[in-house]
Amino acid sequence: MKYKLEYRYRVKKEEVFFTSDWMVQSTAIVIGEELEKNKHGIDLTFYDENGTEWNLKELIKLHAEVEEEPHDFTIFFDGGYRKETNTAGLGVILYFNQGKKKYRIRANELFHEMETNNEAEYAALYHALNLLEELEVKGVTCEFKGDSQVVLNQLSGEWPCYEEALNKWLDRIEKKLSDLKINAIYTPIGRNENKEADKLATQALAEKRIYSKMQII
Repeated sequence: MKYKLEYRYRVKKEEVFFTSDWMVQSTAIVIGEELEKNKHGIDLTFYDENGTEWNLKELIKLHAEVEEEPHDFTIFFDGGYRKETNTAGLGVILYFNQGKKKYRIRANELFHEMETNNEAEYAALYHALNLLEELEVKGVTCEFKGDSQVVLNQLSGEWPCYEEALNKWLDRIEKKLSDLKINAIYTPIGRNENKEADKLATQALAEKRIYSKMQII
């Protein structure tokens, strides 16, 4: 979850109103504490991406609670489709913070009775949501990165979806996002940036199952 800070800044007898860019929670707290310490910042108010309002004391308390839960998720996903067998390989990588550490989960899955590559891409993103559910993640912001323009633009509402099969996947994903109270950000990336998820999907099609969790620097 990112936060925006609004405050009045006092210089001599003048006051100027400022609004910050979006920033991560820890940075917002550091800036808020500096402003309070220097006694220049007045009426400090923080807003999260859901529009919820926080003061500095509340944000510090929230940070202490959230720090021990998985947060700051960046998720890469990719789906590979094999027409001859109507199967899909799903590849997902989850990066997240917990405590003072950063983790990575790599996972794949083989899915049967698939009709198109776009379905495979949707299924891969849905698999990522299932992994989040297994981690008992709720109420966080997740950035989903993939190389499927169709899927990401349909999920964000930029493009319409006319295919019945894909609409079913849209409904499943939207329901899961609602159940988990996840604020989803969709970021299209090039195939070169998605090689790891693509490799996992290919390995799934070869019936090589992978699930690993490790701490990273």
